[in-house]
Amino acid sequence: MEFLGGSLICVVGAIVIIALIVVANAIRIVPEYQRLVVFRLGRCVGSRGPGIVFLIPVIDRGVKVDLREQVREVPHQVSITKDNAPISIDFLWFYKVLDPTDSVLQVGNFESAAAGIAATTLRAVIGGIPLDDVLSEREHINNMLRTRLDEVTERWGVKVTNVEIREIVPPREVQDAMNRQMSAERIRRALVTESMGDQQAAINRAEGTKQAAILQADGERQSNVLRAEGEKQAQALRAEGFAVALEAIFNAAKSVDQKTMTLQYFETLKSIGASPSAKFIFPMEFTSMLDNFLGKSSSKG
Repeated sequence: MEFLGGSLICVVGAIVIIALIVVANAIRIVPEYQRLVVFRLGRCVGSRGPGIVFLIPVIDRGVKVDLREQVREVPHQVSITKDNAPISIDFLWFYKVLDPTDSVLQVGNFESAAAGIAATTLRAVIGGIPLDDVLSEREHINNMLRTRLDEVTERWGVKVTNVEIREIVPPREVQDAMNRQMSAERIRRALVTESMGDQQAAINRAEGTKQAAILQADGERQSNVLRAEGEKQAQALRAEGFAVALEAIFNAAKSVDQKTMTLQYFETLKSIGASPSAKFIFPMEFTSMLDNFLGKSSSKG
């Protein structure tokens, strides 16, 4: 009896454990960023979630699908440009699952399939573009790749949101030519900058010389004006002085009589006679002047 009781307990315990495992597998907690595509007896019954999802044990099977935007890297791919130049390109592509059911039903592994499509699409796009355009029009190539990839992945319920070329490695001889071109371009820019500086300096010097000449001419003009103004005022003052002097002489001459003139005349003759070699020459008017002087004096006496 004890043996039967122990066996019964073991059986019951095993059943409980199996039941717990079945219940644990039957209850799924689906996060907000995931969906659970449910297959019942091999037939798809749609996607479930988010939240708690109940599956019928043994009958239902769930496949998780992540709805978040994903990024994948396409490693270096050697492509031939339109002008037959081999280049190595790697890029990143971003995608997001829009229809969880189609992403499971329409393709076995859409990531691997999309990576293969991306590599072949890259070669096709690069094959129609010259090397110079490949190096200078990355944005255009990105848009072309995204459009072509999106056309393929759309039927899988996947949206290619962006494609970014990360690195383009041209052949060694092309890199050397590009380096020489960059050096020549730098030299050209330096020469242009230097010539523009010389031109600006020459313009500044000419402008300075012009301004200096204008200022010098203006200074000389103002100096001439001031000198002319001063000369004008000096002449006016001299003329005024002459006028005052003449007026004083005229006033003094009006008060001088004949005797005073005669005495002045005698005084002049006396100065002339002071010299030992002097010769006296009396003008004819001398006697008349003397008569006038003596006559007037005697009459007064």
